[in-house]
Amino acid sequence: MQIYAIAAVVLSLFLLAGCSSPPQNPDQLREQTAKATAELKSNAKAVAEGVKEGLERDKILDLNRATKDQLTALPGITSERADRIIAGRPYESSQELVSRHIVSQQEYDRIRQQVTAKK
Repeated sequence: MQIYAIAAVVLSLFLLAGCSSPPQNPDQLREQTAKATAELKSNAKAVAEGVKEGLERDKILDLNRATKDQLTALPGITSERADRIIAGRPYESSQELVSRHIVSQQEYDRIRQQVTAKK
C-alpha cells in the first residue's frame, strides 16, 4: 500500500512538472521527488506507530508476562516501578500490586482496567 502512495506522489510530481511553464532541470526534479518520498515515508511510519500504539493500549496486560516497556506504558508506572512489578512475579491477582505495596491504591485505580494476572 505504501508503494502505491509513493508511486502516486512521484507520478503527481511528474505531471506537475510537465504542466509548469518553466522547465525544471532533472536534478531539481529528482531532489523534489526525493523530498516528497521521504516525507511520505515519514508520515506513513508515524501512522503505523500510532496504530500499533493504539492496538497495544487497548490490550489488557498480564502482570506475569508483560515486558518492562509494556508496563511503563501504563499511566503512572515508572521504570523503577515496572522493575518492582517484574521482581514481584508471579501474581495470583492484579490486586496484589497493592497488598504487596508495589503500587498505592490510587496508582492501582488508574491501571486496574488495563492489567490482569494470569497463571
